[in-house]
This record gives sequence, structure tokens and C-alpha cells, in this order.
Amino acid sequence: MKIGFIGLGNMGKPMALNLLASGYEVMGFDINESALKKLEEAGGIAATSTDEIIEYAELVFTSLPSSEVCEQVYLGDNGLIKKVPTGVVLVDTSTVAPELERRIGEAAVQKEVSFLAAPVSGGVVGAENRTLTFMVGGPKQLLESIHTHLAVLGSNVFHISEQYDSGTNAKLINNLLIGFYTAGVAEALTLAEKSGLNLDFLFNVLNVSYGQSRIYERNYKSFMANDDYEPGFALKLLNKDLRFAMELAQEHGIQLPISQALVDMYEDAEASGLGDKDMSVLFKRVGTQTISFKAEGVSKA
Repeated sequence: MKIGFIGLGNMGKPMALNLLASGYEVMGFDINESALKKLEEAGGIAATSTDEIIEYAELVFTSLPSSEVCEQVYLGDNGLIKKVPTGVVLVDTSTVAPELERRIGEAAVQKEVSFLAAPVSGGVVGAENRTLTFMVGGPKQLLESIHTHLAVLGSNVFHISEQYDSGTNAKLINNLLIGFYTAGVAEALTLAEKSGLNLDFLFNVLNVSYGQSRIYERNYKSFMANDDYEPGFALKLLNKDLRFAMELAQEHGIQLPISQALVDMYEDAEASGLGDKDMSVLFKRVGTQTISFKAEGVSKA
């Protein structure tokens, strides 16, 4: 099968390379020339426009960084929905605003275009190791027709519902929990460090206790213990997803006060210049903040 891949960033590039390694013919497009060069070095074809992708591929994946870019790629004047021929399947693996996935889905139905919104969880490591989880919204029959190809990229493929935004909603809830876990690890280990505990030894203790979690293991072992915060999942991207989750809550008239405090925490960390670092860098931000206790109350120093 000939596959097109639009967006060869941290997630898209390893997915495209895995498709090549599995014997697929892959044409990719990205505004980053170095990403295109790496695709070519692996045996892929570099496209100069999305039009080339449309003419070439039977199945097109997109992995895009923002709602704005995704809207332009799908719904713009030169977008996929307007130009893709009948029979080509479009699969968006980006995490964008749910209302955008609904609009793309509605436009696809009107144009009789095959489209699935299938955001992924698992990070760069999951993309590299083919262990991603796909959360898919859209026609179940369409998903079944391409399931084999998704299984090349991930170990779990879930059809959430026929609603185009349902997979995105599931992904945002997943990332809301990731936000909580990451903040909990950052605060708990800051307290542990200030209390004089050895964090490596504490990990061994908590890893066989109820304090264990996959995010604790990921954030501590891969980043915090090495004091290396080059991104697997950038803090600014998690912050973006948390904002989408809060917009979803507002859409449903739900107040989430703890979640709002969480968003404020990540907004502060991003504003301090940590947005491009891995989300686990929140530990460094928490560690630099202190509390001054005064007679009239408590205030941040």
C-alpha cells in the first residue's frame, strides 16, 4: 500500500519510518527539510506539497502540531477535504480541539470523504517502539478496513464511538490525568528531597507501594533522575491539551476547580520558560518556589 504522511515531527517521523520498515511505500510532507531528508534516507519519498500526497497515497496520516495547522491542512482552500479523491482514507493522529475534529468530520461526510480522528497516546517512545494507543472516533466500518495498518504503528487500537470527536475527548481525559500525575510527582518528590530522602531509594520503595504509577516511573527514571529534560512530551503540548480539556468542561457546563488550578500551574511553568522542556521539568519549577509563613497568613515568596 502507498501511504502518505503529513507532519514528520516528534511523533510523525517515527511512525512514518516504522511504516517504511514494515514494507509500505511512504511519501511524506513537512515544512522541515531535515525531517524530509531523514525520510528519504530511510527509503521514503519527500513530497513538495500536500497535493503530491493526495495524488500518490491510498491512506494518508496526519500528525500536526496545532488546531490552526490542522484546520488549514484539512479545511483550507487547498485542504485535504476539498481535494482528496474518493477511496483515499484520511486519518488524523493529532491532538487538537474536539470541535475541530467534529467540523472536519462533518465536512468529510458532505464531501463523501473517508475520515477518522485517531489521536494517539504513548509519546515518542511509543511511536518509536510501535506501542501507541489509538483512540478513534468515526465510522467503525472504516476503522475495521484499515485496522491492520494502524496495528503496525500501535499495540492498542480502540474505537471509541461513531462521533468524530470521541477519540479526541478520550485523549484529553487521558492527558488531564497525565497532568495530575506529573504535578503530583513533582510536588511529592520536591517534598521528599527537601526532607532529606534519597530519591533513588525512595523510587524503589514507592515502586512496590500504592504510590507507584507509570508516570512516576517515566518522569523520574527517564528525566528527573538524570537531570535531563530534553522533551519526550513537551510541557507546552501538555498545557495545550489541558486547555482543550477545560474548554470541553466549559462546553458541558462543568466546573473543575482542581483541574483549573492544575492549568494555572502549567501556565506558570510555561511562562517561566520551561515550555519546550519535557513535562517532567515541572519538578524543577516546583523546587524553585517557596512559601513564606507570616503572622497574617501564607504568601508565596
